[in-house]
Amino acid sequence: MKTVLVTGCSSGYGLEIARYFHAQGWHVLATMREPREGLLPPSTRMRLLALDVTQPESIAAAIKTAGPIDVLVNNAGIGVVGAFEATPMATAREVFETNTFGVMAMMQAVIPQFRERKAGAIVNVTSSVTLAAMPLAGVYTASKAAVEGLTGSVAHELAAFNIRVKLVEPGYAPTTRFTENGTARMQGLIPESYVAFAQPIFAAFAKPAAVTKERDVAEVVWQAANDTSQRLRFAAGADAVALAALR
Repeated sequence: MKTVLVTGCSSGYGLEIARYFHAQGWHVLATMREPREGLLPPSTRMRLLALDVTQPESIAAAIKTAGPIDVLVNNAGIGVVGAFEATPMATAREVFETNTFGVMAMMQAVIPQFRERKAGAIVNVTSSVTLAAMPLAGVYTASKAAVEGLTGSVAHELAAFNIRVKLVEPGYAPTTRFTENGTARMQGLIPESYVAFAQPIFAAFAKPAAVTKERDVAEVVWQAANDTSQRLRFAAGADAVALAALR
């Protein structure tokens, strides 16, 4: 029986990814900063672990408790919406700590065991903003674009050890807590001079032409985790698939 460790399972994509892998018969290590009972089905194949990807001690403790794993899914992430000019560097660093450096730290934590066994897979969940530029998301896009560059490079490095590294690029999901949190961080990040520009964009966010469902992402993460080809990128959701085709 294979084991997957998924970060950011308290809601949204991570929660559905954990459920999906469990339904496929895998042993699932569902991690989040503060584990809450009742989120996931009770099962001997489902374990909740505390994990904060921005804290080295938390990562080390979770990896030690987890034991050997077959797949790491780096899903944990935070969002921010606002004009780049008005975004404090402290906010930018907060986003990068989770979205970029958290991914790096998790990868470094599991690569040694994968390399020793000459087996394993890493799936990094980014975003469709890397497929087409979206206004008012500069810092968030930068944090995800950095992961895309990292993943492509490391995929070459680790192929020699039979370790597969993949990217999943989800589309827009307005109903997830991730989107709500990103909007909450918008406070004060839309100066008066940007209001006229931002209003039609937010109106489009409220009524998107296509959206990505959590199940869409879970299915594609599963596909990526099991893919043995040299394919690197996997778009998830109708809107992301359309953007990937245009690119």
